[in-house]
Amino acid sequence: MSLVLTILLAVQLLSALAMIGLILIQHGKGADMGAAFGSGSSGSLFGASGSANFLSRTTAVLATVFFVCTLALAYFGNARPASSGSVLERAAVTAPAAEGAAGTATQIPGSQAPAAPVPSAPATSGAGQIPSK
Repeated sequence: MSLVLTILLAVQLLSALAMIGLILIQHGKGADMGAAFGSGSSGSLFGASGSANFLSRTTAVLATVFFVCTLALAYFGNARPASSGSVLERAAVTAPAAEGAAGTATQIPGSQAPAAPVPSAPATSGAGQIPSK
């Protein structure tokens, strides 16, 4: 299985790099406007219009290969044994028990005296805190 994943990953990387190169070689849609006014060169490596068809078809084939490799890597990457369970089920973490009762602070580590109880805030409404004019 590892060999298949390695081959798929290598094909995906090579198709991605080739696709980047082909996309950078292609002319944009605005390049035709410059050729109409005489600044473009019609004598290129693939001819006047042959490069657009060849490069665009090759890019489409490479994009298809890239997406097929991506889907295959996702399929093989998620193929796990059914008994694996979730991460939360495998983690056996227990919370420490609370040492103090409600309303008292727990003892500070290293000190010998028990901590004093924490006073609770008075239950007042918000209207009592607004100053009057």
